[in-house]
Formats: sequence, C-alpha cells, structure tokens
Amino acid sequence: MRTRWRAAHVLAHQGGRHVLLRDGEVVWEDDTLIHVGRGWTGPLDHDVDLGDCLVTPGLIDLDALADIDHLVLDSWASPELAPGHQWSYEYAARSRDVFTPDERSVIRTYALVQLALHGITTYMPIASEVHSAWAETYDELVAMADTSRRLGLRGYLGPSYRSGVNVVHPDGRRDIAFDEERGRAGLRDAERFLDHVEQLADPLVRGALLPCRIETLTPQLLDATAELALSRDVPVRLHCLQGMTERALVRRIHDCTPLELLTRSGLLETRLLVPHGIVIDRHPSVQGEDRGDLAVLVDAGVSVVHCPQTSLRYGDVLHSFGTYRDAGLNLCLGTDSFPPDLIRGMDLGVHLAKVVDGRADAAPAEAYVEAATLGGARALGRDDLGRLAPGARADLVAFRLDDFRDGVLDDPVRTLLLNGSARNATCSVVNGRPVLVDGRLPGVDTDELGRRAQALFDKMRAAYGERDVHGRGADVLFPPTFPDFEEPDR
Repeated sequence: MRTRWRAAHVLAHQGGRHVLLRDGEVVWEDDTLIHVGRGWTGPLDHDVDLGDCLVTPGLIDLDALADIDHLVLDSWASPELAPGHQWSYEYAARSRDVFTPDERSVIRTYALVQLALHGITTYMPIASEVHSAWAETYDELVAMADTSRRLGLRGYLGPSYRSGVNVVHPDGRRDIAFDEERGRAGLRDAERFLDHVEQLADPLVRGALLPCRIETLTPQLLDATAELALSRDVPVRLHCLQGMTERALVRRIHDCTPLELLTRSGLLETRLLVPHGIVIDRHPSVQGEDRGDLAVLVDAGVSVVHCPQTSLRYGDVLHSFGTYRDAGLNLCLGTDSFPPDLIRGMDLGVHLAKVVDGRADAAPAEAYVEAATLGGARALGRDDLGRLAPGARADLVAFRLDDFRDGVLDDPVRTLLLNGSARNATCSVVNGRPVLVDGRLPGVDTDELGRRAQALFDKMRAAYGERDVHGRGADVLFPPTFPDFEEPDR
C-alpha cells in the first residue's frame, strides 16, 4: 500500500538534521518512508492533500500519562494539605486497589486516546501508584498493550514496580515503608511481561523496565534491575534526580546522593532514561555550581526526559536546558501530566530557559523540536524514528496552521509552538497506518469515554481521604478555588 501526504510545510530530514520543505510531500509504502521531497511521479494507492499544515515526525513522549490526571489535584497544595496526597504509614499496611481491573482498563484507554489526539505516536507510560494496592501488575500491562495495539500507537511498555512507598507519619515526617518481597514480585512481573512482548512479535509494542522512583527501590532491587536490563538489552526508565525530598530520603537511608546510588547499582551501564534530571549539583538548592554530576550523566550516555510543563507546575526547572545540551547530554521530552501536549510543553520550555539563562536564545524552538523527535529516538536506540527521510518508519503527524485564532504565519515551527498547541493535530500515521484522521480517532466514542473517565476521576478523588494521615476528606484536601455561590435570603 503506497500513500502520499502533500502539505504546505514538511519538517524533513536531510544531512543529519531537520530542514523545512515548502510545498512538500511524503510518500510511504506499507510501514516505511520511500520519498520526502517534491515531484513524486510513481503510482499511489492513496493521495492526501493536507493543505495549510505542518507535517512533522511523530512526537515521542517518554513520560506519557497513562492515568487520569492527578496534577490538577496535587500541584498547588499548601504545606498543611500536601501530606494528604501521600499514603499514611498506617495505610501502607492495608493498602487496596481503588479501581477494578475493568475500571483501570477504561482509564488506560482514556489516557492513550488523549495521547493520540495530541499527536503522540511513540510513548513510554507513567501512571500513579497512589491508587493501586502497591504498583502495576502484569495483567494490567497485558491489557494496556492490547489497547495500545488496537489504537495503533507505538509503545515501550512494562509494569511499574517498587520495594517501598512514600509515606507520611502523624508528625509530618516523610519516610519510606519497605516491602522487599513485593518489589521482587514486581520485577518478576516485569520480566514476565518482557517474555509476553517477545511472543506478541508486534513492531508497535516493545518491552522496557519501568521501576518507580529511586527512593522507593532498595539497592538489591536496583542491582537486579540493572542485571535484567543488560541481559535482555532493554531500556530502563527510573524517576530520579527530581526533587529535594527524594535527595534527603536517599541520603538518610543510603548515606549517598541519588546519583551515587545509581552508580553503585550498575544502572549507569544500561540504556537509562531519567525523568526529570533536575536536582544535580548545578541546582540552586544543592551546590548551585557544576561539580561533575552532569559529566557523569553524559559519560554514561544517560537520556534525561525533560518535562518542562510538569516541572514548572511543581515549581522547578532545569538549570539549564542549554547547559545540558551543550554538555552533550541527550535530552528527550515527556508530558507526565494532563494535557499530554508536547507543543505547549516545548513552548513553555523555551521560555523557562530564557529566565534561567537570562538570554532570549537560551533554548530556541528548534532545539526543543529536536528533543521531541530525534532525542526521543536516540533514547530508544532507534535511528528509524524521529525523522522524515527515506528508510525511516512511517510515523508522522500533521498540525493545522490555518486556525484564525493562531494568528499570522511566520516560520511554521515557531508559529505552532508560540501560538498553537497539540490540539492543532489533525492527522497522524504510525508504522504506515492512520491513527488520527481529521482530528478524530475512528471507532472511538470520546463522549462516552469522557463520561466514564469523569466518574472514575471522582472515585479517585474521593479515595484520598482514607489515605490521609489526618483522616481529612477530599473536600478538605481539595478545596475549590472560590466558595460556592449561596442563594441570598428572600
């Protein structure tokens, strides 16, 4: 099957870099690009004129929300309310699954549909374990892989696992409640899922090891993760270097920094992805100057999954995108929260970098676009993703540029980032197959899915009260921005 897209603007790949092709065309046969340029004269089965669109490589989201949004609840709390978002130490001994397996499947479907609607073609999922009895299970990820395949997305999947959970004591002290056997069982589930992926033999599903936050893993589980990753040659993504609470807990429990713990474990020898990679010696709350941490990451070939939108919402930022990039660190992007909008994330990152580095060109738009495409491909070890060139996989997305609300057009990439959003996505293709068609996902009833997701969000919100160390209900933990209107006395 041979298909051509024609568009006013194409972000092609030439000479080792992205280039802008005006009035261009992209042709693919089955799952592979065979022509990017102009003047195709060969036979076609489908010919699509997208008009005033920007066609880009499919966006790669390596910290992609696979959950109902929680940031809308937990990114603004006061010091008095914030502990209520963690498990109490007492709850850790009696934790339960908030959702049934069927409800969890609806949540996964909702999340993956959101990714597809926002132009994501390749993703590595992240979901909160707060609402699970412990962490993700093998069965959950088998079901998620089925959903992902049905939608046609390219996923790097694996169940999360941990040997500890963040908890709060009645006096407000943060701690980790450990259960090493649960961690070992989770790793066995992760290895079992790698076997499942091999049996599927589907190019759209690859296995990955996705342990939870570094402070929730014992050295033994970190070591075992590194050994398994090396023996199976799969990527590892581990949330670390992301906050001062993490750093304090690791220091107290292991008498070292998170980066030193990574080094001891052997994980720096794996294909390691690190969201968010913020808290190293350069961070103002650590040393405020470079004392070698960045070089350790670069020398190990670590990829940092930068999530600018989420980081800012939790009050932090890279120090800095330009410095990391100039040092030779591979930067890729993630959304990590709702909306899974990498266009908004890139725009926000560009402007945060200006503030951090004090110059308008600190991180130009093209650097962020490269991170969302080529950087993600490098992190996955895929030179056939993240670029529009003959021989690459046919993963591409088209963004409309003709919305009056987006203003006038200058450079199409810069205009999309500054004035648009990922909601400009109108069509996408993954591995040569249409996923997003004229802004819709064929066969998906988003109205019904939205209603079901809202009911599950309400259920999730209500469950916070049973975990709160002070027993406060959801209406106390999540007060409204303004009080409800009261009818005046008549």
